[in-house]
Amino acid sequence: MGSEITDLEVKQAQIPHNLFITGLFMFDLLMTPAVIVLKLGMAGILIPLFCSLTLIAYIYLRSKKVSSPFIDAHWQLTFKHARWLMIGYTVSASLIFIAWLISLNIQNVHTGNIMWTALTRIALLPTLIIVMVTAVMEASAISSASKREASKN
Repeated sequence: MGSEITDLEVKQAQIPHNLFITGLFMFDLLMTPAVIVLKLGMAGILIPLFCSLTLIAYIYLRSKKVSSPFIDAHWQLTFKHARWLMIGYTVSASLIFIAWLISLNIQNVHTGNIMWTALTRIALLPTLIIVMVTAVMEASAISSASKREASKN
């Protein structure tokens, strides 16, 4: 893709990566712990999840729009990274469901609450790990855009 890529195209190619990283930090690293600290319950966890999935939906829709091949490649790369995040959400949701089933089967209510709290905190770890991994991948993608490189997906 070489020298025909303008500085404006480089800035436009960085937009999806910056948008995704901003969403990671706002929704996954700031809003989710805030929901936990404010004790809004598991229903409260749906707020940052909904915000993040809305952002991913926007990235998906924008990745289907045709502009320059260089810019399109970076939107598609960002959506590829967003799919990793959705896998993390799915794993965490599955673990939360298992934690719910386990806590339901415990006879002592207090022990059930303790198990629920502990297991749900553990269940959020896959998403946290994926958030960190995708943040690093997106930072690398920003660097690639600056160097006027695009993936060959």
